Amino acid sequence: MIIHEDETLPKTTKCDLLAINRSTLYYQPTMSTPDPEEQTLCLLLDKLHIQYPWMGSRSLRDQVNRSNEMDIIVNRKRVQRLMRKMGIHSTAPKPNTSKPGKQHKVYPYLLKNLSIDQPNQVWATDITYVPMVRGFLYLVAIMDWYSRKVLSWRLSNSLDTVFCVDALQEALQKYGRPEIFNTDQGSQFTSEEFTGILKDAEIKISSLSVVSPGDRRMDGKGRWMDNVFIERLWRSLKYEEVYLKAYETVAEARSGIGNWITFYNQGRTHQSLDRKTPEEVYFNQPIKELAA
Repeated sequence: MIIHEDETLPKTTKCDLLAINRSTLYYQPTMSTPDPEEQTLCLLLDKLHIQYPWMGSRSLRDQVNRSNEMDIIVNRKRVQRLMRKMGIHSTAPKPNTSKPGKQHKVYPYLLKNLSIDQPNQVWATDITYVPMVRGFLYLVAIMDWYSRKVLSWRLSNSLDTVFCVDALQEALQKYGRPEIFNTDQGSQFTSEEFTGILKDAEIKISSLSVVSPGDRRMDGKGRWMDNVFIERLWRSLKYEEVYLKAYETVAEARSGIGNWITFYNQGRTHQSLDRKTPEEVYFNQPIKELAA
């Protein structure tokens, strides 16, 4: 920390001693206010993506321009830019997706013809965009595929690797380790930091290796249902919680999402789970016994 009023040493010398650029000394941070129009457009794109996950930038552009929620006409480039910013992409297959890219580790797809019939056999993960009154957050969740139980989750204001790693470490600490970990979302999950934890725990990695909305590569085509459980989770969470609340702060978002996920795990029954909750199926016992 530099005290500007202290003239004992020249400012240039102070910067040299601290190994910082002199321009840093004069930098004044500014608070950027989100553009209301762009915020509305992002929210609309998020709703459309949740409703039509297979749509790409062209189709989403058309849906936006046909919607009554926007008084402007948007072009495809703007939609593509916001999709990258939000971390969303079409689930539809792209041509030549089997070609691996440089500097990107491609892991084999392990779920083909696999019968998933017990907890901790396969875990899956995904990231979604969470709109707020001002700005937005990213939410990552790790789910047990068999029971649909959300094992851990984290919020972040950037698409970095750290919050994904934190969620993974919490899930492993609380619930042991799965046989297979399946991902089909960007570089956060194929990074050395993330995959290194899986390798150290001797967990098999199954990947569809999506790198970015404009650069999709994967080891195999997989199955249409590879991420359907988490996509359903996102849809329910957003329509039952996120879109209704309009969070003002990160603390509000964390509290609201946390309460909803607790209800999802312990209170929401699933027809596909024989009308049991994810927690009942995961622990193979009634929820009343879990609370005892």
